[in-house]
Amino acid sequence: MKTRTAVIFGAVVVAASMTTGARANRGGALAGLGVFGNLANLITARQSTGTIAFTNVNVIPMDADRVLRSQTVIVQGDRIRDMGPTSKIRVPSGATRIDGSGKYLMPGLAEMHGHMPGGDLEETVMFLYVANGVTTVRGMLGQDFHLELRRKAQAGEIIAPTLYMAGPSFNGNSVSSPEQAAEMVRRQKAEGWDLLKIHPGLTVPEYDAMASTAAEVGIRFGGHVPADVGLRHAIEMGQETFDHLDGFIEYLDAFDRPIDEEQLDELVALVKGTGAWVVPTMVLWDVGIIGRGDARAMENYSEMRYWPARGVAGWSERQAARARAASQDPERADLWANNRMHVLKALADGGAGVLMGTDSPQIFSVPGFSLHREMEAMAEAGMTPYQILVSGTQAVGEYFSRQDSFGTVAIGRRADLILLNSNPLRDIGNVQDRAGVMLRGRWLPEDMIQSRLAEIEQRFATDR
Repeated sequence: MKTRTAVIFGAVVVAASMTTGARANRGGALAGLGVFGNLANLITARQSTGTIAFTNVNVIPMDADRVLRSQTVIVQGDRIRDMGPTSKIRVPSGATRIDGSGKYLMPGLAEMHGHMPGGDLEETVMFLYVANGVTTVRGMLGQDFHLELRRKAQAGEIIAPTLYMAGPSFNGNSVSSPEQAAEMVRRQKAEGWDLLKIHPGLTVPEYDAMASTAAEVGIRFGGHVPADVGLRHAIEMGQETFDHLDGFIEYLDAFDRPIDEEQLDELVALVKGTGAWVVPTMVLWDVGIIGRGDARAMENYSEMRYWPARGVAGWSERQAARARAASQDPERADLWANNRMHVLKALADGGAGVLMGTDSPQIFSVPGFSLHREMEAMAEAGMTPYQILVSGTQAVGEYFSRQDSFGTVAIGRRADLILLNSNPLRDIGNVQDRAGVMLRGRWLPEDMIQSRLAEIEQRFATDR
């Protein structure tokens, strides 16, 4: 029981510290609205209008582990309108051509557990996602300004991924009765949130009232597993996503002992059979909860230059405290982390749904950049490059299939694309080797992305 409480408490502390930091950032970590105005002008000046054609490109459609060689892909508006062998596809007159010779075109990535600080950081965070090929974000802790942010993003008023937003958290502080839980579901549905976010602290009657009302009004829910509820009951009640692999290690009683393989096989079958999904956030848990890693080394990650210095310092202090605790029993910490990797690989190999997510921005997880570190961790767990890419593309499109059509490169899909210089199916690190990003049909070449990143770096350098 003590272990379970510590884990759940840790998750709440991390989430709460992120929210507090987000509020603090409203005060002016970036006075950059003018900078973003310059960016908008630059994009307008360089953005291709009308039809765009990627010619002679190798397409990674993400409908199977394959590459379609020498293809032409035609984009009109925010949709892929035609595609096929370059020898057979006619490029419309007046179309802007992007030469894809020797390059690879894949769907844009998704961050399925993201957060959106407001104030002066708002547009910076949105751009950092896009700069790394993240064209879809599922926000997992609703705040008052998020619905307006979603509107601005979808309207193209700011450079931002397509956003799907969870409402304010259901937890032991926000809910005190089943009746209140049901009313909160109805209110969030009426307000227009895309899903409900579950945190620890709900009783079983409160959780069940939330779940049954969500089914009645037609809104999905996901997040943590309250301790009183337990993983199996949450799955049976229709919780769709289990973020951070929440409840899995507890269910398997595998914090400090090897996993029972028969029990794990049964759990994988249950998850697959019910259509539930996991969002593992491997790096965050390893660093921010289990406490592995060297804070000083992580302070020097190259992407820290794109985050306010005081934020990085706060991350370092929190991680160092976690690391000190982990050092009291390093063998347990290693076993806990290794068991999480074992569970992730079993889920992926067993055909259960895995969705890519990092819980950024938090402890050393800079938006967008954190997905590349997450992909490295997924590879370390034994997932193949194709399995990893599925979790951030095709699987996300399946999860959101009721809202839109995206996640693969195919006619009619939303034109969220990444043009790469090398094949990510051979090495997952090649996802970072970009030539540009297409966001809902809007082309951002890599040199423009790097120019904006340099501006962000320069502005945050004044804080250091």
